Amino acid sequence: MGIKEQIKTVLREAEIYRTQGLFNEAMVKFKYASELIEKNVKPENGRHLVNGITKKVELLKQTISKYNDPEKPPEMPVEIQNLIREKFSFSTDKESAALDGAIALTKFGQFERAIKEFKELLKMESFRLVAAKNILRCYFASSTSSSSAAEGAVFQYKEWLTLGLFTPGQLEKIRFFLENLLREKGIESGLPAAKEEKAAIKMEVAAKKAPDKAMPAIKPLIEIPGSGEEEEEFLDVSSVGIILETGEKKNPEIILDVSFQSGNMVCLIVPVREKLLIESMKAGLRLNNVQFYSPIAILNGSGVVAAFTKISSGPKMGNYSLDLKMFTN
Repeated sequence: MGIKEQIKTVLREAEIYRTQGLFNEAMVKFKYASELIEKNVKPENGRHLVNGITKKVELLKQTISKYNDPEKPPEMPVEIQNLIREKFSFSTDKESAALDGAIALTKFGQFERAIKEFKELLKMESFRLVAAKNILRCYFASSTSSSSAAEGAVFQYKEWLTLGLFTPGQLEKIRFFLENLLREKGIESGLPAAKEEKAAIKMEVAAKKAPDKAMPAIKPLIEIPGSGEEEEEFLDVSSVGIILETGEKKNPEIILDVSFQSGNMVCLIVPVREKLLIESMKAGLRLNNVQFYSPIAILNGSGVVAAFTKISSGPKMGNYSLDLKMFTN
């Protein structure tokens, strides 16, 4: 493929993302197209294209700001946080109930407390990987600044490299997961692999850590009892596309971002503007035409609505939370 065709392809992908409401993904593509033009097209020919892309990026930033609440969600009293954690812990076993409670805290915008709960779950081998991924998601969900969110998430990953808590295979999965979170925000990661720069990272983590840090580091793996069982693996999903069928009419695909994931259960945020979807949703409803978007594949499948509730507080207040159990074809 020639450079002109490559640029056209990237711009088409950006427009597809934009029209589907995937604004961050569109931003990444537009920036990549600009880089291709600046590196491969003569300035007198490429300046007009770059200026046009710059205008689209600015419009995207304005659009994104309309849907993002710039204010930090209010911190609830500890008693209310405890009530939320207990009320939404539906599982019968203690460990799964703890995971339910941590995820519930995120839905109410209590990310700092949720991170503490997820860190406790790191002590259990069967929940270690899912807890780590949701900790990283919390960093991005809790911050209105992509750069500060990225800084916190990358520092956390580097800390994990030094603890001996995860196996090399788990660390590579976490690294791949974080790289894709960063890429969605248009940030180049440059993350070290599990076997690289370990001594230097250990010194960096020790230097940055405050002595009065509210959330202490997890003890090394040798002191932590594990279940001996690896958690069941499911594809990491970044967004889900739902096509509703009303009578004989097939409606356009609605693409929703994944807020949190545990195995084959994902939590999706439904914007209040998606009135048709909101009116159709109820617990137990089976959705037969669903696409699951991951960094490595797009899979067709179905889903069952486990819960559908209105978010009453936090940065997503007024929107809806959709818990969906995924099934792939």
